[in-house]
Amino acid sequence: MIGFIGLGRMGFPMVQRLLKHNLKVAAFNRNPEKVIEIEKLGAVPAFTVEKLVALLPERKIIWLMLPADKATDTMIRNLLNLLKKDDIIID
Repeated sequence: MIGFIGLGRMGFPMVQRLLKHNLKVAAFNRNPEKVIEIEKLGAVPAFTVEKLVALLPERKIIWLMLPADKATDTMIRNLLNLLKKDDIIID
């Protein structure tokens, strides 16, 4: 399972594609309505970043689809506190 953060204009369709190709995705977005919407398409919902990380297997892969600004920098800093050395963040 891959973790996905950001269900906006680009993130939501990307998760749809991943699900269409039978990849298991846990999804988080700051807007819970987007999480509920993508859940209906097969994603595992996560309403907090901590829950998203907890849903993932031992070796975690988290894909960020956030604006290239402070939001991304802040999210990466937050994730670093929750992840281990060999986990992967895709930005």
